[in-house]
Amino acid sequence: MTKKKFDVFGVGNAIVDTLALVDDQIITDLGVDKGGMSLMDSENQARVLGRLDHKNLQLASGGSAANTLVAIAQSGGSGVYCGKVAHDTNGEFYKLDMEESGILFPVPLTPEAGLPTGTCVVLTTPDAERTMCTHLGISTKLHKSDIDLDLLAQSRCSYIEGYLWDSEEPRAACIEAFEQSRQLGVRAAFTFSDAFLIDRFADDFHQVVSDYCDIIFCNADEARQFFGVGSIEECTTRMAAICDLAFITDSADGCHVIENGVVTKVAGFPVKAIDTNGAGDAFAGGTLYGITSGMTATQAAKWGNYFASRVVEIIGPRIEGSIKDHVASVCG
Repeated sequence: MTKKKFDVFGVGNAIVDTLALVDDQIITDLGVDKGGMSLMDSENQARVLGRLDHKNLQLASGGSAANTLVAIAQSGGSGVYCGKVAHDTNGEFYKLDMEESGILFPVPLTPEAGLPTGTCVVLTTPDAERTMCTHLGISTKLHKSDIDLDLLAQSRCSYIEGYLWDSEEPRAACIEAFEQSRQLGVRAAFTFSDAFLIDRFADDFHQVVSDYCDIIFCNADEARQFFGVGSIEECTTRMAAICDLAFITDSADGCHVIENGVVTKVAGFPVKAIDTNGAGDAFAGGTLYGITSGMTATQAAKWGNYFASRVVEIIGPRIEGSIKDHVASVCG
């Protein structure tokens, strides 16, 4: 592999998560889309929190791409994370938590009146499904000038999350990261993030894949939405026609690896899932670690599947500590 200081340069929403275990009735009462991500203002998010005053709540730094970068570090890799937080208590917590996880976080805390650090209430039901209620806060002000080109140039791969497409300035920052990755010879990876984004930005996502992407991450539902077909086999065929390397996860069935027109199924690991929050992020992190450390695509996907299997066995999107000592036994 090319000698670089960092494995992955991640760009995403910097969000502080509040995690709670709830029953299905709360999801129904709140009127949110179970299993999805609902954007809301601070007043509506406070209404959600008001329903949880009797619950044990857990706080964690989050955001899809941030979880992926932490998984890379826990695999033994290195990364830089570009996300916007405010100069408030949540912002200070977020920056410290990322740095303690082994990720460089170069974007300074921003003292911008009226815009707090982004927050997300993650509601997990007994069937292990997670429902997210998100107030993006200052993460909507991520600017293309926040993309540190020197650090990007020192990275083997960039990784950009589709959630950023919801706001104009972060969308421009994504395009800047893609453009600069191409100019600097850095491989560019993109995750679709959520099927609702494909609904809203289908043309944009197709253009991004066509113009910039070396690596695609999505789940089976997102792939079906992207291609407008119901068969996952048809999705893999269509993906092979537009991208040299892609990974389509399929829950407990593992994932499909599409590489240079060849489709390979990589089996998952048997687990008893209690919380799916962060599984896709963990898969991407494990897989990107594998790719940037010289594994084959199928070896990398196997490590991604293993990492995801560890995450769904716990509450929250991240495991504790490093599991780099497991790489050889899983992928050897």
